[in-house]
Amino acid sequence: MRKISILFVIILCGYHAAAQIDTTSYAEQRQQIKDLIHHRKPDVPIDCSDLIAVGPKGDISFSNQQWKGVQAKEKVVFKAVRPIPGHEFIRIYDGKTAVVNFLADVQLLVDGRDVNIKVRRLEVFHKQTSGWCRVAGQGTEVDEKMFPVKTN
Repeated sequence: MRKISILFVIILCGYHAAAQIDTTSYAEQRQQIKDLIHHRKPDVPIDCSDLIAVGPKGDISFSNQQWKGVQAKEKVVFKAVRPIPGHEFIRIYDGKTAVVNFLADVQLLVDGRDVNIKVRRLEVFHKQTSGWCRVAGQGTEVDEKMFPVKTN
């Protein structure tokens, strides 16, 4: 029984170590992505031509143009999207793919009314010869009553 208990503890510790997010590999690419999400300019496109975006109501768009069309139809205008420092998780695969989860303060104009929300974003970037571009993105509003957000 003792051997089984020891084996269980070893497996459990190994699983815990494997489940940790890698925050050291590809430091240069990680910094490039961090700079991209924190210092994004509204007039500089970051989307790949094959972008897939999923909206808050489950709608799916297969290009930036379609995504903007859905926003116009729903009378939504993004006034500001500000990632909150310290709330980003960036994983880099093979130096060419980045999976990014971050928290953002979002200011919207919805049907003429100002709306301020926190949004958890999941975005995927691909590195091309011209630089990083976003191939997928989805955001979910954070229910701060259930999941209070602590900012520095």
